[in-house]
Amino acid sequence: MLLKEIIAALESEAPRDLQESYDNAGLITGNPSREIRKALLCIDSTEEVVKEAIRKKCELIIAHHPIVFSGLKRFTGVTYVERAVILAIRHDIAIYCMHTNLDNAFTGVNRKICEKLGLADVHILSPKKHLLKKLITFCPVQDAEQVRNALFAAGAGWIGDYSETSFNSEGLGSFKGGDSTNPYVGQKGKRHYEPEVRIETIYPFYLENTIVQALLKAHPYEEVAYDLVPLDNVHNRIGAGMYGTLPKPLEEGIFLKRVKKIFNARCIRHTRLTGKMVSKVAVCGGAGSFLLPDAIRAGADVFISADFKYHNFFDAEDRILIADIGHYESEQFTTEVFADILRKKCGNFALLFSDINTNPINYL
Repeated sequence: MLLKEIIAALESEAPRDLQESYDNAGLITGNPSREIRKALLCIDSTEEVVKEAIRKKCELIIAHHPIVFSGLKRFTGVTYVERAVILAIRHDIAIYCMHTNLDNAFTGVNRKICEKLGLADVHILSPKKHLLKKLITFCPVQDAEQVRNALFAAGAGWIGDYSETSFNSEGLGSFKGGDSTNPYVGQKGKRHYEPEVRIETIYPFYLENTIVQALLKAHPYEEVAYDLVPLDNVHNRIGAGMYGTLPKPLEEGIFLKRVKKIFNARCIRHTRLTGKMVSKVAVCGGAGSFLLPDAIRAGADVFISADFKYHNFFDAEDRILIADIGHYESEQFTTEVFADILRKKCGNFALLFSDINTNPINYL
């Protein structure tokens, strides 16, 4: 497959527009038109991983963490970042990263953690606002179904697990075409009244261009009237962290031992046990201490994440059990997310999991 086709498949699940402002997800090195036969999946595209890609004859590395977060001003090989990038370019290996956009996607990093823990009825812990917009348009009654179908096919109309949602009301539209017009109905130079349907539907902001183009193509009018309205609603399928429920409650100690085994954690830093049974569990891959208030508001008994500072543990105040399992440990199954997406959408190139543990943290 062409690299740009692989990228399109990945970003159909986690659009790059969902990344945080500080992030650098996307294509780091490589030509989007390059043909790819084999890809290496990893957490960090370090120099050692690039060498592994060379040995295994992979043209593409798909990583979770971007090897380049900010701009590089020189390529002298002094830092591990420069060496990895130089090596990849020298051997014509593309590096593509899905980071916070995959963290924020419903089927991304945190959903995989929930799967590993066996959680059911999962929800986004901190849904994002200002990602949704509403499109309002007007068209002749007989053309309404054609227009609706085009909008839905372009990605409009999703509310949670419900698709093809819209509101429709009938009214009377009026217009008068000028001398240079070619009106679909009525005559130019004369005011015309047409029974029309007002169609309202919502869409994520990053699909706006696609949806507007679909509207213009499907709509019969020469000049299409439409409104694009920003919404303050939260998007309950996009955001940070997740929470769900265990099949049956467990004692805290038993649950922590189970977590340690599932994530192959050398140790778990945790607050003192609260004495409550664990039923509802909140998770966040990577550094998630900022979500502690959200986990408490959600009524979670345990919050599993990483990179908690000393004073963060005090903030639990016996209302919740914090379990810091380590940054790498919490995100290690992200490579399976890559594989899940690509096996579902692209079936004609090889996927290899990296054999290298890039966790920079070691324990005695």
